[in-house]
Amino acid sequence: MKRIKLFPLFFLLITLPDHFYGQVKTNLEPIDIFDMEFVSDPQISPDGEKIIYVRNFKDIMTDKNLSNLWIINKDGSQNRPLTTGNQTDFAPRWSHDGKMIVFKSTMGDDKMKLYLMWPETKQINALTNTPESPGNISWSWDDRQLAFTMFVPSEHKSIINLPAKPEGAQWNSPPKYIDDLNYRADGAGYLKSGNDQLFIISLDGGTPHQLTHDKHDYGSPIWSKDGKKLYFSANLHEDQELEPNNSEIYSLTLSDEKITALTDRKGPDSDPVLSPKGDKIAYTGYDDTYQGYTVTKMYVMNTDGSSPEVLTNALDRDITNPQWEDNGKGVYFQYDERGDTKIGHVALTGKIRTITDNLGGLSLGRPYTAASYSVSGEHTFAFTLGGTAHPADLAVWDNGNVERLTALNEDLFSFKTVGNVEELTWKSSYDGREIQGWVVTPPNFDPNKKYPFILEIHGGPFASYGSVFSAEIQLYAAAGYVVLYSNPRGSTSYGQEFGNLIHHDYPNHDYDDLMSGVDEVLKKGYVDENNLFVTGGSGGGVLTAWIVGKTDRFKAAVVAKPVINWYSFVLYADNPAFFYKYWFGDKPWENPEAYLKRSPLSYVGNVTTPTMLISGEEDYRTPTAEAEQFYAALKIEGVESALLRIPGASHGIANRPSNLIAKTVSILTWFEKYRDVK
Repeated sequence: MKRIKLFPLFFLLITLPDHFYGQVKTNLEPIDIFDMEFVSDPQISPDGEKIIYVRNFKDIMTDKNLSNLWIINKDGSQNRPLTTGNQTDFAPRWSHDGKMIVFKSTMGDDKMKLYLMWPETKQINALTNTPESPGNISWSWDDRQLAFTMFVPSEHKSIINLPAKPEGAQWNSPPKYIDDLNYRADGAGYLKSGNDQLFIISLDGGTPHQLTHDKHDYGSPIWSKDGKKLYFSANLHEDQELEPNNSEIYSLTLSDEKITALTDRKGPDSDPVLSPKGDKIAYTGYDDTYQGYTVTKMYVMNTDGSSPEVLTNALDRDITNPQWEDNGKGVYFQYDERGDTKIGHVALTGKIRTITDNLGGLSLGRPYTAASYSVSGEHTFAFTLGGTAHPADLAVWDNGNVERLTALNEDLFSFKTVGNVEELTWKSSYDGREIQGWVVTPPNFDPNKKYPFILEIHGGPFASYGSVFSAEIQLYAAAGYVVLYSNPRGSTSYGQEFGNLIHHDYPNHDYDDLMSGVDEVLKKGYVDENNLFVTGGSGGGVLTAWIVGKTDRFKAAVVAKPVINWYSFVLYADNPAFFYKYWFGDKPWENPEAYLKRSPLSYVGNVTTPTMLISGEEDYRTPTAEAEQFYAALKIEGVESALLRIPGASHGIANRPSNLIAKTVSILTWFEKYRDVK
C-alpha cells in the first residue's frame, strides 16, 4: 500500500491500491512545477518527539508560492496539518518548554503577523498587528517574552522646495531626493527611509516595545539566560555604508538600553547562539582581507566578549546554522562538502566530526546546495533530506539512524519519469585541477543513441551546485537533452584556496574548467557534438556570455541575468560599496583596463553563436541594462539574438512559479530553434 498523503487543498484521506499507480509513466512537463511541494525549516520539539515543518506548495490560479505548517511524530506517525489555506505560514519556533510555538503568517487578511499557537489544541492568538512585518523571533528563556526585529520608517527630508500648486491642480509627484549610497535593493526595489530596529513583546500581546532608535540596521536578537540582555549582530560603525562586511556581536541591556560591542575585529561577526548555561556565545565570521571569497569559521567567546576562540580551523569549509549541544560541550553546524550538505559537530576542544549528510532540496529551480536542520535536547535531528530524484523531504536522525518521514511528491513522481543523475570528475585543461560535475541523461536513456547537450552554469560565482533535485535541469532532460552542471573553480564547498582561484580573475580559467567538462562528457559517446548548447544565470550568465566570445562550438546560447560590463555593474548594482572592493580592488576609474578585460562586452566582436538574453525587469542585482547592452551589441554585430524581459521579476526570476516555467520554456524554445534534428 502507498503512504497516505494529505493534499493541501482538501483533507480527504484516501488509501490507494498499488495497481492504481500502474499507469504509463510520462516525462515531466513545465506545468508540473505547480504540483511540486517541498519541506523547509523543520523544527524539532525540545523533547525530540515531534517535528513541525513548513510544507511549501503553489497555487496555479494566483501564481503564488504558499505554505502551511504541519506536525509529525519523530517515528513518522500522525503527519497532520496545523494550519490550512492558501496563505503563507512559516518560521515556526518552539518555546523552551515545548508547549507553544510562534510563527509568521498572512492568514486572514493577507497581512503578515506574528502568531502564538498551542499545538496540542491548535488554539491561535495574533500577537502583532503592526504596519510592518516582524523579523526573526527569539523566545526568552522563561517563555514569557519574544524579541524580534522590525522595520521602522523614518522621514527623509528633501532639500528641494517646490512652489505651492494652485488648488485643484494635478501636478506630477514631486521629485525623489536621494542622498544614501544604498538606495535600492534587489527584491525590495527603491528603499523606504528607515531601519530594522529591535523590539520585545509579551505573550499577552499589546504594543511591541522598541529598544533601538538610531539609523542603523539591527540583526536578529537572542536572549541572555537571565532575561536582562539581548545579543545580536549589527554593523554600527560610522563607515558602515562603505564597509558593509564589518559587523560585530553586541549586547543590549534592557534596563537602560545600553549597547556594548563584544567583538571588534575587521570582518563580519554574526549568528550569535547562547550556550545552555548562558555563559558563552558561539558565532560565525572571519578576518576580512577583501578577498572575493573567505571561508566562514565558528568562534566561541564568553558573554562579556572575553576569550574569543576559533573552533573550526581544522575544517576548510563554510560554517552556517550553529546550534549548541545540550550539554554545552560543543556546537552543531551545517556545511557543504563537494556539493553535499552535512551536519557537523565541533567540541570546545576543536575536535570535529560529521553527524549526517544528504541534506538539501530547498532550491527547486536549479541544483544549488541549500538545506536546514534543527536539533532537540535529546540529540535528535530533523532536517531537509535532499536527493536528485525529489525536492526536499523531511528526515530525522536519531541515535545514528536516518529515516525519511515524508514523500510529498510521491503522487506526482509515481507517474512521471525523471532523468538519471551521475556524478563525474575531470581534470581542467588549464592546470590539471580536479573539477566535479553531474551528468543528467533523459528518461528512458539509450547510450547507443546520440543526444543534444546543454551545459548549465551556476551563478554566484561563489556558490555550489550539488547532488540535489532541480526542476529546470530535469525539464531539460525531459525534452531529450543530456545536461552537464558542475562546480568550476571559484565554487564553494571545496575550501578557501579553490574558491579564491578566481579572486580578481573572473571570468577567466573557469572557462577552461567548463570546456574540459564538455570534452569529458563527449568521450562517453552518446552526445551529438553538432548539437551543443550553453546557458547559465547570474554568474552563470557572465560565463555563458564569456564562452560565446571565446568559442563557436555551441549551436545557441541563453544568457540569463548577466553582468556584461563590469564598469557599469559595480556602480549600478545594489550594494555598490561591495563589488568593486572585493571583486576588483581598484575603483573602475582607477583601473579601467581590468574591468574591460574581464567584461564579456569586450569580446562581443568575436560572437557568432545565436544568443538570447533573459532579464527580470526589476532586477537590481544584475540590472536589466546589462542584458540590454549585450543585446544591442549583438544586433550591431549582426548576430542572431533576442531579448526576453520578465515583467515584475527581480534577480530571483523563478520566485513566481510561472516565471520558472517561462524561463525554462524560453530556453528550450531557443535551443530547439537552432537544433539539428536528424
